[in-house]
This record gives sequence, C-alpha cells and structure tokens, in this order.
Amino acid sequence: MSESVIADFVAKFNSESTARGKPATGRVVLSQKRLVLAANDEEKATIPLSAVFDVAVGHVPDDLGDFFDSTVTIAFERNGNRYVAAVEAGDDKIEKFSTVLFKAILNGTDMTVKHPARVGGRVTDSEYAPAKLFLQPRTVEFRGRDGSVDISLSTVTEFSRSTREIHGTKAPVLEVRHMDEGQSTLTMAATDSPRKMSILGRYLRLEYSDLMGELEDVEINNDEKEILVALYSGAGEQGMSLASVVGKDPSKVTMMLNSLEADELVVDSKQGTKLTPKGQVVVSNHLEDVNA
Repeated sequence: MSESVIADFVAKFNSESTARGKPATGRVVLSQKRLVLAANDEEKATIPLSAVFDVAVGHVPDDLGDFFDSTVTIAFERNGNRYVAAVEAGDDKIEKFSTVLFKAILNGTDMTVKHPARVGGRVTDSEYAPAKLFLQPRTVEFRGRDGSVDISLSTVTEFSRSTREIHGTKAPVLEVRHMDEGQSTLTMAATDSPRKMSILGRYLRLEYSDLMGELEDVEINNDEKEILVALYSGAGEQGMSLASVVGKDPSKVTMMLNSLEADELVVDSKQGTKLTPKGQVVVSNHLEDVNA
C-alpha cells in the first residue's frame, strides 16, 4: 500500500466477496483510499473506499450474526455486485476505527451549502455556496472561501432530507436544524454524490443517536431547565451571578447545580459553570420547543 496508513490493527472479519465461511483473524489496514482485510499474505480482501456505499456501526448482517458482536459493517460494490464486510474488535477499537473510516470517506467532499437558510421563522437571502466537508469530534464543518460553518451535533434539533433547486438543477439536500446563538437556525447542504450523502446521513444518525441515548435516563424539572437556559445565555460566567439572573435563592441554585452536575449536564471551569454537550442538547430542544 503506497499511500499513508491511518489505521492498522488486529481484528476478526468476514466478507461476502471471499470464499471464507467463518471469520478470520488478521490485520485491518485503512488508508485514505482503501481498506484491506488481510488474514495472511496470500488471503486478503481489498476494498476501495470509492466503492463503499454504506457503513453501519453495531449492526451485523443476518447471515454473519452468529459470528460477530461489536462491529463495523461495510457495504461495497465490485464488478457490478454488492458485498458486505464485517469487522469485529473491542468497543474502543471499533469506535476509533469507525470514526477514521467515516473521515477517510467523507473529509474533503465537495458540498454546496446555504447558511443560514432560515433563522427562527424568517427565510434569509443567503445563497448556496461551494464548500468542503470535514468531520470533527461531534461537529460537522463546511469550509468555504469566506470562512467555515461549524455545526455542533449537541445543538442539533432535527435532521431531514429534501429536494431543492440549486443553480437551476434539482438536487437532494440535507437539512439541519440547530441552535445558533440562542436562535433556531436551518442550514442546507447538498453534494453531487448520492453515495456520500447517504454515508453522511448514516454518520450523523449514529453520532446524534449516541448523544440522545446519553439523555434517556435524565429527568429535569422546569426550574432546572431555567438554570440551563440561563447558562446557555452566558450566566454563570465570572462576574455574573446566576442566582440573580434566574431570580432564585443562591442556596437553591447551588443545590440545582449539584443535581445538574451529577447528571453531567453542567461542569465547573475556570470561566465559571458551563454546559456540557449533554446540557447543550437539553437546552437546544427546550429552546426549539419555545420558538416553535
């Protein structure tokens, strides 16, 4: 492999494109252009990343389900046929491997972005502009000539797909509704590659479901929501009294902050009390409900 390697580890794997019926143990080698599953020097499967049309984490095809537990499943095309490869390893390795795999496939993808397309209930006069897609930890970045648009998944309230006319041609568009400086904002992004649009959708659903899953067991009352919204607006920073902003007794505010910290919704920092990503999700959903 002439290009630089970005992942190289030992795992179990299987692929419908090989004759092996049971999973092999060997090297999984990923570069910016291809994925190689090598049981030994003679027996290996090479999957060009340009042939990958779907990536699923934690899902195993029915015919491979007896062999695998924690997995990344890669669907790809070869000679007009479709195949599936499954890679199994420990949870940490699978998480890291899936992240670099998504980045290898998607980073640098040419996009056309309209931001903001809507702020609150107001449609803006923004135009679609060229940009390149890059994945950051729980953040999607669109880099354009005039700067970048960074969307933290912790502020997203909804993903959807639509068809829009862009420069005279109808194209599939990803619509992302998120909170930006306290306002509900809509960003639209399109690409000429349906394959990459589908994989991007898969990545976003995976990352967002992980964030939302962390909140399933969290219950907060209206007073605690008020505290979170005040923190989102800047209260709690040095020089600002959170108790005076929300109009509550300081001792009660302290008790609520302790409860929110136990739920991993807030954290103390040198700059004061801050929202964690989980706390930002709660605030985003609450503000979206208020603005709807």
